[in-house]
Amino acid sequence: MMSTKPQRAPISVIVPVKNEAENLRRCLPALDWADEVFVVDSQSSDETARVVAEHGRTVVQFHFNGTFPKKKNWALDNVPFRNEWVLIVDADEVVVPELAEEIIERTKADEADGFYLNMKYFFLGRRIKHCGYSEAWNLRLFKHKLGRYERMPVAAGAATGDNEAHEHVELNGRVLRLEHELDHFAYPSVRVWVEKHNRYAVWEAEQFERFLREPIPTTIGPGKRFKRMLKKIYLRLPFRPLVRFIYAYFVRLGFLDGRPGLYFCALLAFYDFLAEANLYEKRLKERDSAPTPPAVIEASPLPV
Repeated sequence: MMSTKPQRAPISVIVPVKNEAENLRRCLPALDWADEVFVVDSQSSDETARVVAEHGRTVVQFHFNGTFPKKKNWALDNVPFRNEWVLIVDADEVVVPELAEEIIERTKADEADGFYLNMKYFFLGRRIKHCGYSEAWNLRLFKHKLGRYERMPVAAGAATGDNEAHEHVELNGRVLRLEHELDHFAYPSVRVWVEKHNRYAVWEAEQFERFLREPIPTTIGPGKRFKRMLKKIYLRLPFRPLVRFIYAYFVRLGFLDGRPGLYFCALLAFYDFLAEANLYEKRLKERDSAPTPPAVIEASPLPV
């Protein structure tokens, strides 16, 4: 008697990538339970396309126009999903079997319109349990017609990357939390961490005034709204890199994560330093490119 492959769950998955062949070799097998997986690529130069083909999944090419939309919003608007539910997974993340089973059961029950997922964050071969990273809840599973990432365009040529890294999903519906967690193998090396966070720092500088002045969206959830409120306060503080290190390493017990925790907290402080430096550079360029006002020549009074 011939064996038949188990029926996959009616979930569509988006995996945004660029040159992620090695991570995909770990990520894609963990998504074998899902009906369809779209790897949304930005013209990778490595073996990304070959790895996707080996796993029988679909590559969709995304071409960024430099401002908006970025990759995830574009995929939500343009990929032809055949399922109501969409799960967004980065290439350096792994959906463990317990989480996959919970996703299947709870979407089938239709008890909400979206679900927050928490992450287990791994760095330098160790799970980071402190440093402010013991919890990292993000809305990754939702009915795709009801949710989009915040629209936060950047100036053309700002080199902030073409993927939503810090934007949150705005969902028109009810949201709950999943119990099981996503494994996040954040960065394979310190070099990759620095490369990615340099782009993130440019994005932070681009969004500085927005974070400071604009109202917080009501559709990103109470937890994210609270964090945005804290960010508004934090951005006004002096010596932010030092504050970040003290907070992460001492207040949030980063020292309990050993040497990886020390390096991680120092890198977080370095990230804030980069964001400040990029903001300063941005303001210098704006000042230098501002038009010079015309000189005003006062006329001398005519002799009587």
